[in-house]
Amino acid sequence: MRPRGSVPCALAGVAVLALLTGCSADKGEPDVPTREPATAAVAPVTATKPAGEVAGLANPIGALVAETGTGQLVALDASGPTSTMLFVVDPATLRRTDPTGVPDLGMRTLLLPAPGASLAQGKPGEVLIPARDRILRVDIATGVIGEVAIDGDARSVQYRADDTLVVGTADGKVRTLAPNGDVRQTVTGLVSADAVALTPEYIAVLDRRQTSLTEIESVEDHLGLALRAGDGATNMISDHYGRVIVTDTAGGELLVYTTGPLVLRQRFPVGSSPYALAYDQRSETVWVTCTQSNEVVGFDLSTGIPKEVGRFPTVRQPDSVTIDERTGDLFVGSATGDGLQRIRADERKRGQ
Repeated sequence: MRPRGSVPCALAGVAVLALLTGCSADKGEPDVPTREPATAAVAPVTATKPAGEVAGLANPIGALVAETGTGQLVALDASGPTSTMLFVVDPATLRRTDPTGVPDLGMRTLLLPAPGASLAQGKPGEVLIPARDRILRVDIATGVIGEVAIDGDARSVQYRADDTLVVGTADGKVRTLAPNGDVRQTVTGLVSADAVALTPEYIAVLDRRQTSLTEIESVEDHLGLALRAGDGATNMISDHYGRVIVTDTAGGELLVYTTGPLVLRQRFPVGSSPYALAYDQRSETVWVTCTQSNEVVGFDLSTGIPKEVGRFPTVRQPDSVTIDERTGDLFVGSATGDGLQRIRADERKRGQ
């Protein structure tokens, strides 16, 4: 059965023709066009009061996950170019907690043994943090941090239901790790593997230096089809229909793909430097933060063209966003230390 929103838009054919192929340099090495990775635009000072509620936290937030097993919010500190601090927030009170969920009046943090590049959901009760030479596995209930060794600077990771991990590294390798940490498969050929997303039969990999999206069939050990992803893509998620959703931050667009084969199905102008992504299964809405305007915008993807269904002012520099699957509440993190924002599901409905 085809996923909702799988009807190609009129512009999809143009992108399908943009299949990326590497040229051969004199030394026989791939010679592909690259660019400096796109980043979130620097946000102006907020001119409008953020929607919902805002809790003032001492730390700027670089990444944010609503952990499905415990129901807690997990945030990666963004105080510097690399982060070694993780903190946990109760979504009901917006107060930081200790790993057991007890309110932490001492503003306790979990110190990481290595700087983390991003955050991802692991098995229930766990978050995954890619770092140099390792993947950190943090048990949110106990605060215990385990490590899985990996050869390379890990930039992205996803957990699969069979307890394997798919890891992307800064040098463009995509590795599949067995539950015991052994490498089952390594796929090379990209410049960087900055984000990975999973669909039922494929791995989607975002290469920010090539601003490209590549699919890898789960049972294969080589790259599959690739498409250019806008002018400067930054972030990517997948949804339960198997769609892959990408923010083209430099080009100001939202891009929606399907895999097997890789096809651009929808693209929509967003403007204002779209950056972080979260998907709300309850309302079938993808939420995109826009750092140039300090906003979060919701799009319904159920038709051939994304339909805007909500737009709300946010905290300054909204570089992270997540959805609490239990309540449908949306949370936005400020990368400048301006707090953690909650926009409740019923507030979003009233605002539509």
